Amino acid sequence: MHPRDSADVWHRTRGARRGFLVAGVVVALLVGALGADAIRRHIEGEADLETDPAFYTVATPLAAGDPGDIIRVEEIASAPLGSAAWRVIYHSRDLHGEDIPVSAVVIVPDTPAPAEGRTVVAWGHPTTGAAAHCAPSLAVDPFQLIEGLHEFLAEGYAIVATDYPGMGVAGPSAYLLGIPEANSVLDAVRAARNIDGARAGDRLVLWGHSQGGQAALFAAERAASYAPELTLLGVAVAAPAANLSELMSDDIVNVSGVTIASYAIPAYEAAYEDRYPDGEIAAILTPAGTAATPDMAALCLLSQNKEIHAIADPLIGGYVRSDPSTTEPWATLLKENSAGAEPLTVPVFVGQGLADELVEPKATEDYVALLCSQGADVAFHRYPRITHGLAAYASLPDMLLWLSTVTSGRTPPSSTCR
Repeated sequence: MHPRDSADVWHRTRGARRGFLVAGVVVALLVGALGADAIRRHIEGEADLETDPAFYTVATPLAAGDPGDIIRVEEIASAPLGSAAWRVIYHSRDLHGEDIPVSAVVIVPDTPAPAEGRTVVAWGHPTTGAAAHCAPSLAVDPFQLIEGLHEFLAEGYAIVATDYPGMGVAGPSAYLLGIPEANSVLDAVRAARNIDGARAGDRLVLWGHSQGGQAALFAAERAASYAPELTLLGVAVAAPAANLSELMSDDIVNVSGVTIASYAIPAYEAAYEDRYPDGEIAAILTPAGTAATPDMAALCLLSQNKEIHAIADPLIGGYVRSDPSTTEPWATLLKENSAGAEPLTVPVFVGQGLADELVEPKATEDYVALLCSQGADVAFHRYPRITHGLAAYASLPDMLLWLSTVTSGRTPPSSTCR
């Protein structure tokens, strides 16, 4: 090697070392900043817990308000770096059209909003429970269950995440009740538009997982009539609880089905008391099921899973007297609360894990077939080896591409139904 070449190699090596050193310093600073922000968020989140009881306590009787009117709002100090967020209680409507308070979180990037306001992604969370204290907004990190949050913020969207009725703010549960869940989703968007700093516009995309898929699909069916001032661009769901008859029939033989039923039975009893005042709804329970349901319904799925299993496991095969999907009045009520009664006229994205044992692939395939028969524009994606809990995360890359298409005003290039 020529001495000049040797010197050149030495200089280039030294330059590379400097580059690696600089890169290492940048990474260390970034990691340090993220670590410091994580600590800040945890401290602020713990402080929020101290104020939660007062914030979520709403006077009764509730002062009248239109759907989406704000009852109470406060900024959330633990918002992720580069964003601003609020906890809000707002007016919504239950199954019978009665005024109810519901809680939600709203989060936006701290970048300037466009003149027309930010396009909104309304998130429907998967099952966390049915009791008030199981609400996602009550967590130390109230954003942790919003699947796709950081991607949406990076693209400039406003994200709105309802707790659903009966969660956060105490009240009758709306678990797997399509209409009040849908109302709470749409009214949360209205509430976000009433927060000046959020700059939420009228353009809307719905996104939900599991129970949230049911809520998002019902919201899509109801948006034009219930919230005509909003412009619905599309609806995306992952492993949606779309057909409740298939869901109950598939799952009632395992611990998931026992848990789902224990959440749904009290909610349906309260919602349909006027139609079935003589205990017909709870009559499907065995004596052991009747005794266990109040305790199970009070438990949160994510934080009290061990306690749920302790009660539910011995009840497998002995919780209900018969299959709810073929037993009245459950057969009728499950059909009423299944998506698909109204055709969807906006683009639909559906993601489904093929290893899902809760929302089984066939149930989602049947729902997609129904959408196609109704003339919907559907993008259906199947993900091998993906279980129920990972369905939304597995769907995100495809969903984000679909989202950029529908929000830009372009038609998705291909449909499963063609």
